[in-house]
Amino acid sequence: MESQKSAAAGFWVAASFGAGQDVGRSCILVSIGGKNIMLDCGMHMGYNDDRRFPDFSYITQNGRLTEFLDCVIISHFHLDHCGALPYMSEMVGYDGPIYMTHPTKAICPILLEDFRKITVDKKGETNFFTSQMIKDCMKKVVPLNLHQTVQVDEELEIKAYYAGHVLGAAMVQIKVGSESVVYTGDYNMTPDRHLGAAWIDKCRPDLLISESTYATTIRDSKRCRERDFLKKVHETVERGGKVLIPVFALGRAQELCILLETFWERMNLKAPIYFSTGLTEKANHYYKLFITWTNQKIRKTFVQRNMFEFKHIKAFDRSYADNPGPMVVFATPGMLHAGQSLLIFKKWAGNEKNMVIMPGYCVQGTVGHKILNGQKKLEMEGRATLDVKLQVEYMSFSAHADAKGIMQLIRMAEPRNMLLVHGEAKKMEFLKDKIEQEFSISCYMPANGETTSIVTNPSVPVDISLNLLKREMALGGPLPDAKRPRTMHGTLIMKDNSLRLVSPEQALKELGLSEHQLRFTCRVQLHDPHSDNDTLGRIYTHLKSVLKTYSIQHVPDGTVIVESIVIKVTSSAEEPNLKVILLSWSYQDEELGSFLSTLLKKGLPS
Repeated sequence: MESQKSAAAGFWVAASFGAGQDVGRSCILVSIGGKNIMLDCGMHMGYNDDRRFPDFSYITQNGRLTEFLDCVIISHFHLDHCGALPYMSEMVGYDGPIYMTHPTKAICPILLEDFRKITVDKKGETNFFTSQMIKDCMKKVVPLNLHQTVQVDEELEIKAYYAGHVLGAAMVQIKVGSESVVYTGDYNMTPDRHLGAAWIDKCRPDLLISESTYATTIRDSKRCRERDFLKKVHETVERGGKVLIPVFALGRAQELCILLETFWERMNLKAPIYFSTGLTEKANHYYKLFITWTNQKIRKTFVQRNMFEFKHIKAFDRSYADNPGPMVVFATPGMLHAGQSLLIFKKWAGNEKNMVIMPGYCVQGTVGHKILNGQKKLEMEGRATLDVKLQVEYMSFSAHADAKGIMQLIRMAEPRNMLLVHGEAKKMEFLKDKIEQEFSISCYMPANGETTSIVTNPSVPVDISLNLLKREMALGGPLPDAKRPRTMHGTLIMKDNSLRLVSPEQALKELGLSEHQLRFTCRVQLHDPHSDNDTLGRIYTHLKSVLKTYSIQHVPDGTVIVESIVIKVTSSAEEPNLKVILLSWSYQDEELGSFLSTLLKKGLPS
């Protein structure tokens, strides 16, 4: 990978260091037109050892990453996409630009600090980034606006598109010359209660790199799922049970809070709803701040009522978990792998009256993944065993695109090649076959550490001078047709990064050059008993009869001239009957010159 900086145009590489046939730890290196771009830099929720972060030794065995990377782009603030950022920039070493949207830039450091506190302060881990490293890392961030083209350097440009999913999530188009790649990050093709649907224009990239978390899923109607969710929460609360909903502080949390808040209001329910983290106040503050990133309904009603100021949802205190009676608690993090949600789960797991509702995807190795697979006994830290008696429900309120959404995006963007990441191998295989079948494009799914090389055919735009077009038309060729390629003869001038095709005369004039004549010479041997002059006369007569439309001259100096072609005859000293005919012509008369040499090789009529 170290020599990738010099990758030739028309041939480039995508290497996956995380999220290759796996969900979590997204990190992809794309080499395009000699530029190296890192897409996302996430951590894996299922590991606590060095597998937690991407393996940057794939890029370089020693030294910092600065000289190997032209830029880093972060698609959104989820830790599986940005959790390794301070480790990469401050501990491994990277000083170049890091691009992300304004909401991501605001929220990312809060989540990183929260993650650091859980890992270092609570679990006591060492060899981890510090608060200062997070601050230093964020100083390297360059914020992106939607649909704004940002010039990273002279050749490399990037542009962000709305991705739905979570506040500030973006898909990114990367262009070097005429080659381009689109990276989706995580996206959602259906609008929800607080965010709009992902959108991209028909940019026809050479490669579309898409997440495939729900590669084989086609989700049922959202309304049915919401009804089912409210029914289960209501039934559990009515029988005096407690409901735990593990969520990440931003995203699904706000979606489900809006849903429960309106239901509690409508049904006039009294059971308390709590949100377990101080992050939610900050989260709601950012939703208000970046209101333009939410959907139309929220923007419209924002003046009369702020959807993120909840009447029924209160801040949670640790002691409330032991309170008798029903309650609903939103607790972080969303996969039950650490933090408050895991503590509450341990307390409530032994009572069958209680329920845990998993509203999103759970990575392998997390407690969430284990209980969703029906595990009733869990081995916790310190070899203690936890019996799981409470009801476990999975309801996908995930903000990822399903199979239908992924196909919809392909139709929108019309890519020439497809690369799937952030999914499970078997599911990706199924989707890969479906994409290749339906769109007749190549689809790749590299594993971690694997490299995919794609050959592109860059189209180079060239302006053609009007005089040259008129000349072509005068020659009686077919009319110009966009669907039928045709050959044009002219001189290609490259000036100020643009190409023009002009007539040779115009090129000489513009560039102030004098014309050099290039002539071709050919020798033809011929047996003829006549003198040299007589042989030349016979050639003249023969050509007059064959080339009726051409001007043919017999010049007194012993030459025959046809257009730019000069013909001379000499005899061999040893064999007077063996004549050597010399033909010479300029490159413009190449076809006629070849025709005459072939004609004379056949001999003269007797």
